[in-house]
Amino acid sequence: MTLNFTRRVALTIATAAATSIALPAFADDDWKPNKPIEMVIMAGQGGGADRLARLFQSIIQKENLASMPVLPVNKGGGSGAEALRYLKDKEGDSHVIMATLNSYYTTPIRTDIGVDIEEFTPLARMALDTFVLWVNADSDIYTLEDYVAAVNASGGAWKMGGTGTGQEDSLVTAMLEKEFGIKHTYVPFNGGGTVAKNLVGGHIDSTVNNPSEAMGFWQAGKVRPIAAFTPERLAVFPDVPTATELGHESLVYWMQRSFVGPKDMPAEAVAYYTAMFEGLAQTEEWQTYTQEKALMADFLTGDALQAYFLEERDKHAAILQEMEGTGS
Repeated sequence: MTLNFTRRVALTIATAAATSIALPAFADDDWKPNKPIEMVIMAGQGGGADRLARLFQSIIQKENLASMPVLPVNKGGGSGAEALRYLKDKEGDSHVIMATLNSYYTTPIRTDIGVDIEEFTPLARMALDTFVLWVNADSDIYTLEDYVAAVNASGGAWKMGGTGTGQEDSLVTAMLEKEFGIKHTYVPFNGGGTVAKNLVGGHIDSTVNNPSEAMGFWQAGKVRPIAAFTPERLAVFPDVPTATELGHESLVYWMQRSFVGPKDMPAEAVAYYTAMFEGLAQTEEWQTYTQEKALMADFLTGDALQAYFLEERDKHAAILQEMEGTGS
């Protein structure tokens, strides 16, 4: 899953060169929402998806990027199935948008919920989130080699925390198992924030949390990053090697942070929300957040975004099929 670094760098340079934020400007006769906008979140409270969606809501409010309030609503049941079904039932609605993550692809593949994501309306991809392998700071594990040896020595009892089978962290876990021929006991929790807390508490042995979910614990000296699942080292963890540089090029995985609307959202509403997110992408607060939390800002909209979604759906279908074939 390769990131288009040229597009990302170009966006960053353009943003840095701007002297002011280009906020959406609508003429009196342009469409505007006439009631609060519902921002559905495909995850429970406290995890990376929830915190990020609420950050977006906060920036939209502070920068006056929307003419009506944006109200975050968590619908994380069934690995996002609840949110997907809810959006399907909102066909043509101009006042509902949904914050997505990779369960946007995996949940409809794994569970027959009557949802085809190709019917939804792409609005904006804001960033690609990253994954890091974490252990408790009290552990004697300092390298990826140490980690593999410890998991092997556990005889399958090593507890890897995550947010549910088919979720992003379970896919990364399966990728680790395939690469090194190791086996974890996968322990699911309700949200990435809870996963990180359980690592600190010693209830699990490792996680593959997003940096934003574990950053506070890392800064407090409670957890230790072992390896990043990115092509290049993350600026916030300059001393943490990537699995790629350690010779494991297949261990690269991204989580998309995007927004979609329901099927047949009116074109004028699509234009409104696209402009809203474009303005958000240019704010100093968002640019700072992506740098501090190790996200790759990579703005994408329209047909290009839909093509990206469908390509990633195919890739995730292949990963899930392989997982099921190996019994992971």
